[in-house]
Amino acid sequence: MRRVIPITEQYQHFVADLQGGFWGDCYSQVRRLCHEAIERESIRLREAYLHCHRYERTSKRRDQRNGFYYPDLQTRFGCLRLKIARSRTRSFLPSVIQLFQRRSEDVALLVREAFLRGISTRQVGRVIASLQLGPLSALTVSRLSRSLDSMVAAFHQCPLADEWAYVFLDGVSLRVRRPAGRKRVQMLVAYGVRRDGSRQLLAFLRSQGESQAAWEGLPQDLYRRGLVGENLQLIVTDGCPGLAAAIETVYPRVRHQRCWVHKIRNILDHVRRDFPAVKNSAQALYLAADRAAAVRAFRTFQARWQESYPAMVRKLEQDLPDLLSFFQMPPHLWRKLRTTNVIELCFVEVRRRTRPMVCFVNELSAERIIYAIFHRFNEQRKNRTLRLFTQAA
Repeated sequence: MRRVIPITEQYQHFVADLQGGFWGDCYSQVRRLCHEAIERESIRLREAYLHCHRYERTSKRRDQRNGFYYPDLQTRFGCLRLKIARSRTRSFLPSVIQLFQRRSEDVALLVREAFLRGISTRQVGRVIASLQLGPLSALTVSRLSRSLDSMVAAFHQCPLADEWAYVFLDGVSLRVRRPAGRKRVQMLVAYGVRRDGSRQLLAFLRSQGESQAAWEGLPQDLYRRGLVGENLQLIVTDGCPGLAAAIETVYPRVRHQRCWVHKIRNILDHVRRDFPAVKNSAQALYLAADRAAAVRAFRTFQARWQESYPAMVRKLEQDLPDLLSFFQMPPHLWRKLRTTNVIELCFVEVRRRTRPMVCFVNELSAERIIYAIFHRFNEQRKNRTLRLFTQAA
């Protein structure tokens, strides 16, 4: 009968230390061998190029030796300070290292993934340094992050299934450096929710403003990529007139809901005093039991404030049909569908991430940041649904 020896905690620590020491020695030896192999290959390449040995006088000589230079190569084994041979006219970096790309794919991938998860360029460099992979400047991290450009392009071309029931459209303003000085650029964003509550940031588009011409590009892009609107129940917007006109052009059969948070803010901009009273009267419209009760609440609002603020009341009456569209949806979804708060939560992260940057170098860098933030949101929410929409499904 075999005797079972119990595995104690001390034995587990012994095995862990043994494994750590073994792999540590392996990494150290591999690091040394890689270092020596690259340097020997560099010298061999120079000798083959010159067609002569050191101090040899021959007519076949093509160039003169010019010592060495010492680049840093970032690898999974740490930072290697290499001794690379050179001549008067060229250097001899072995083919195993891509010219002007002295960091391994592992490090480049680490930089990109850290960038996608919301870490700033300077902080990425510090993280790499803390892992003993060598220092990385913010400029180098920015250069490596340009590999995201292909991912951004793929995101803009990715086809969309026509399965979205609710789409939220809004914009966020960013500062971009231009030859004439800093200028604000609008980043227009589309956020979709399916019937089962799953959600995703669908698209974003750089624009110079929020006119109808500027906004039409985003819904047209959604339509071109496959969101034709057969299952689309409601489009919720911040209330920009240009956006409303663009929606009417691309999705004329889909109901349009204006955000009540933006509308209340616009109403209070016209109020000289009586802020609490006006706000409570306006809130009574969207807190009504149904659409008919909301219309009666507006009549009460109109009778009370028509004399004091005629322009504000007239504008509210014009916008009333789009403000009450959410009443035609299931009642338990009204709170979610009457505002763009779903997408505003994403903008909070955008502002937090971009605040330290003050101003983007160019528009492409702004798109990389927006994509990085949205990519992280989509990954985090891939398996998380909005509970209210799940109940509706």
